Amino acid sequence: MIDPATLIAYVTIVFGFVFIPGPATLLTVARATSSGARVGIATGAGIAAGDILHTIMAIIGVSAIIATSAVLFSVIKYAGAAYLIYLGLRALLEKTPVDLSRGSQPITAAKAFHQAVIAEVLNPKTALFFLAFLPQFVTPENGSVMLQLSMLGVIFVVLGLFSTVVFAIGAGKLGNFIRRHPAVIKWQGKVVGSIYCALGIRLALQER
Repeated sequence: MIDPATLIAYVTIVFGFVFIPGPATLLTVARATSSGARVGIATGAGIAAGDILHTIMAIIGVSAIIATSAVLFSVIKYAGAAYLIYLGLRALLEKTPVDLSRGSQPITAAKAFHQAVIAEVLNPKTALFFLAFLPQFVTPENGSVMLQLSMLGVIFVVLGLFSTVVFAIGAGKLGNFIRRHPAVIKWQGKVVGSIYCALGIRLALQER
């Protein structure tokens, strides 16, 4: 079972993650702004469904690695750390603004849901992120690795869905604000990049 201190730290970090405007949030806002809150919520639900599949894949893969090979676990740990740092540096150096109005034609909620699921499932960056992120908060000595990963994955998906629903409902004002203040996109990238780099360093220094 996950110890309370680790669980609180995890929830705090994830809560900060999901409420910092990122790709999932911006996609949800774009859909909600162009097609209404219902479509935005459907998009968020689709992203959550895709994240559930990524969580299952991470649970199966990471559990097997931790259970069978300390060497492989170290390899995946350092690979995950390097990937998180890479994402962080890329976000810090990114200069291309995000245009919420591009391709914002109205669509149905069902179509938005299906598109979001497919986009999330087929995104290799999301799969690698889950593989790199979840193991940081797992301690084999605390019991079943699979159970710990399952709890962490469910918490991530639930908080992520909650944040996209909140953003979808307030998408009108948020979308207009972001379009009027492009610097928001720039600074959210800096914040997200710094968090990614910090997590990558933490993962690299973490003992098995």
